[in-house]
Amino acid sequence: MRVFIGVAWPYANGPIHLGHIAGAYLPADIFARYQRLRGNEVLMVSGSDEHGTPITITAEKEGKTPREIADRYHRINAEVMEKLGISFDLYFRTSHPHHKDVVKRFFLRLMENGYLYKDTMISPYCPNCNRFLPDRYVEGTCPYCGYENARGDQCDSCGKTLDPKDLINSRCAICGAQPEFRETEHIFFALSKLEKDILRWLADKTYWRDNVINFTRNFVKSGLKDRAITRDIEWGVEVPLANFEHKRIYVWFEAVIGYLSASVEWSRRTGNSWRAFWLDKNARHYYFLGKDNIPFHTIIWPAMLMAHGELNLPYNVVANEYLRFSGEKFSKSRGIGVWMPELLANFDPDIIRFYTALNMPEHRDSDFTWDDFVQKVNEELVDKFGNFIHRALIFAYRNFGEIPPRGEIDDTDKEALELIEKTKKDMENYLEKVELKKAFKVWLNLARYGNVYFDKKAPWALCKNDRNKCATAINISLQIVKALAVLGYPYLPFSSRKIWRYLGYEKSIEEYGWDDAIEPVPEGQKLNKPEVLYKKITREEERYEKWEQIELRIGVIEEVVEHPDADKLYIMKVNLGTETRQIIAGMRPYYRKDELLGKKVVVVANLEPAKIRGYESQGMLLAADDGETVALLTPGDNVKAGTYVMANGIESSHRAVLKFKKFKKLKIISGIITDTGNKITVKADKEYIIDHSAPEEWKNKQCVVFLDKKPLILHVGDALIYPERVVTPGGIVR
Repeated sequence: MRVFIGVAWPYANGPIHLGHIAGAYLPADIFARYQRLRGNEVLMVSGSDEHGTPITITAEKEGKTPREIADRYHRINAEVMEKLGISFDLYFRTSHPHHKDVVKRFFLRLMENGYLYKDTMISPYCPNCNRFLPDRYVEGTCPYCGYENARGDQCDSCGKTLDPKDLINSRCAICGAQPEFRETEHIFFALSKLEKDILRWLADKTYWRDNVINFTRNFVKSGLKDRAITRDIEWGVEVPLANFEHKRIYVWFEAVIGYLSASVEWSRRTGNSWRAFWLDKNARHYYFLGKDNIPFHTIIWPAMLMAHGELNLPYNVVANEYLRFSGEKFSKSRGIGVWMPELLANFDPDIIRFYTALNMPEHRDSDFTWDDFVQKVNEELVDKFGNFIHRALIFAYRNFGEIPPRGEIDDTDKEALELIEKTKKDMENYLEKVELKKAFKVWLNLARYGNVYFDKKAPWALCKNDRNKCATAINISLQIVKALAVLGYPYLPFSSRKIWRYLGYEKSIEEYGWDDAIEPVPEGQKLNKPEVLYKKITREEERYEKWEQIELRIGVIEEVVEHPDADKLYIMKVNLGTETRQIIAGMRPYYRKDELLGKKVVVVANLEPAKIRGYESQGMLLAADDGETVALLTPGDNVKAGTYVMANGIESSHRAVLKFKKFKKLKIISGIITDTGNKITVKADKEYIIDHSAPEEWKNKQCVVFLDKKPLILHVGDALIYPERVVTPGGIVR
């Protein structure tokens, strides 16, 4: 059987976080690896969604081009996928010319079939920015759930799809101005024509997850409306029609065609047939995504495929709920989450895969906390699975050097062999239904049993009294080890490969099949010396706990007046993009008013408000001080107000209020970059090696280092945060 697996395309506007991995990428990879072991022909594709307005918003805030932003985060996220072992046949990108060609042909096909037409619509227009605003450039309060940072196309909190005019107290995401609504001409997709076809198609989808099918049916029953598929923007796929040169095909329509364009590109690169997956009606299509993407994959994309007329419809749409971070939704835009580049820099990929699979939000939201991460990894992965594997292998290696023969078996041995077969069968049943978490718990029960069996048999005692019985016990133990390696391969591929090598197999585990899990271990096969698979996590390895406490944003000083009751203080108005804060700062001895007006500065935005000489201060400006020179921190002129400051690529989190006493305990210092590349060398109070890549132009520049469990460098994209005056390296930032 052929199995096509399409995985939702992440926006290339920031590094992906653990919520993305739990929601779509790890589940898809587990399912793909399982299907390959079953002998099925699999094509799994995804890639960077590079034309969405999140990319242009990030670009405008950083003073970069959308191409620069897309290139940066496509590289970062592609590396994450590779390091985590997400086994895409192709991880593509929507800015590729071949993707654009497929999109344009798809567009024209739908127009020829009568499903696209021209009409006018009312769109948000920002009088301050002097342009029409794409949906995501409009923010406001959701009319359904009251979430205050809903986007013009969808609410991140309740998942409802929206229109910008639905938002309460709408505002421009760039300048904060209230948009007007004006008429403009666009191309529309006649979704309403396909409402009955969609309902008929949904009728037999009883095997879909409840959250997916219920959401979809309710959505369709409320009535499908035609949707505009073009926008007044410059970044995206060009509209292949005359008089539409200054418009682009909108991302919600264009990005899903990436599943097809990536398949066509895979075919071009490998010589294999994409048509075998898209035209053969026996091929099954699975889509993996987060619940906020449900309507795009269960309604809009199927409708587009129906309008096209030849291509396979989805067989199953597997949508997970949200993984939350200490109760809050993971969010790139708000800087909330555990970022994958940093997680992979600190933990073995299978440790991440293990915890994520165990905590996967398949049917309800689940919560990530560092305490839970440490506990489950140490108690379940290290103490249960890793411990059994090493006990069995090291005992066999030291006492036999090979897989020993199996002699007469007793009831305990039979129980073990029966449990192996039952585990395989139960896992198959769950995996075929894409119940990945349940299947993993069945596997983990076998790992737990391995320790029980080993203790019951006590081979260390048998080895002295009855070597034949000891050999049988070790043979059965290694049979459990082999089964765990094969059945666990979809979840823990790196560990399974190591175990396979320790067992003495010359061919890779991928060359064997799922059914090999219950095949006897080959007696006499030489063992390789095993090593410990995992080490326990210590508290120091858990997280960047200090960085998570602070929220740093870029502000622009718009007004400066002297404090009437303090000679050293200014009262400032600082624009943070969507709001203006009053900040009291002791800058009068170091800066004139005219030097401060219009300056880009770094603001501690979550510092608790404080009354200073009768005036409230709603934040703090950061400056470096070496004892002689005081210099405000700045990102330069090209970064927009409101942008979150990053440390090693991680945005400062939108977290709880930071008490001033806690802020004083944070250590931030100035330095000079002396070397760049895959790591950064910084001279400060001492030399620091920072585990983050940097462009060559950062060399010999002033910088700011945030000291956590390891040093982090402050930046906004490719723009360094630095003291605007020359400060002696090691100067304290306060």
